[in-house]
Amino acid sequence: MVAGGGSAAGIAVAVLAPVLGWLAGHYLGDYFDRDLDAIAKPHRPIPSGRLGARTALVCGIACAAASLLATTLVNWRILPVFACAFAGIVTYSLVFKQRGLAGNVNRGALSALATVVGAMAVAPWPSWALLPVALGFGLHDTASNLIGTVRDVDGDRAGGYRSVPVRHGTTTAVRLAAVLWAAAVVAIGAGALAAERPVPQLAGLAVAVLAGGYAFAVVRPGSVTRRRALRSHEVLVAERMVLAGAVVAGAAGPALAVAVVLPALVVSLFMQARMRARHEFPAGAGDGEDTP
Repeated sequence: MVAGGGSAAGIAVAVLAPVLGWLAGHYLGDYFDRDLDAIAKPHRPIPSGRLGARTALVCGIACAAASLLATTLVNWRILPVFACAFAGIVTYSLVFKQRGLAGNVNRGALSALATVVGAMAVAPWPSWALLPVALGFGLHDTASNLIGTVRDVDGDRAGGYRSVPVRHGTTTAVRLAAVLWAAAVVAIGAGALAAERPVPQLAGLAVAVLAGGYAFAVVRPGSVTRRRALRSHEVLVAERMVLAGAVVAGAAGPALAVAVVLPALVVSLFMQARMRARHEFPAGAGDGEDTP
């Protein structure tokens, strides 16, 4: 609908293919990061022995293959976009993650490509009106990934990864993330100019801005800790879902946007509250403090 198409099969693939791609990214990320995780996060699935390295690799490839098959069946033109996305998944851990801002931009590009893949599942070619939306999600994911490196600064330093907070400090990383986030908001706001229903999209964007503002208030200069960075990242993840809802509202109306996004948002917040902090900071791991 947002991309100008609307067949049931296309919409199903537009939802399923990026989800499978993200699962592939997580499995393959755990596989390629297993040496770093053994140093920085020994409680993660592979270092802890709960998931075999070979199993992670097979599951990652299987999810990617399923995503490729689904997208190819609805639109073969997606193939080069898919190839770029898969290359980005692999090179993130193997090449770019340890190279500072390049790794954050790599992750942001994956979100932009996922937006294009979803659009091309329901239309032969993406509309030019989708450009500011894809750019906005790319910038937003770059910003949230940068906040993630603030959370992981100690482990990245121990593993020899030269992330932005390792090289320039957490305060600089947070300020850069805030600039990228603001640019994302501007891009998606500009996308409302081409939306069928600009007012609902701008209203949803306003809600997202409030959430994003809170996320960056949590990690304001002088107060940055790993736990605060985790909290900020959690809020930004939720806020990105609100941004997606704003775009849907601009294309199909607020009722559908709420019906789609609200259940997903509730589940995401519940799972993050129940599982994520416990996973990132297991018992005996310390208080999560770092140096601003």
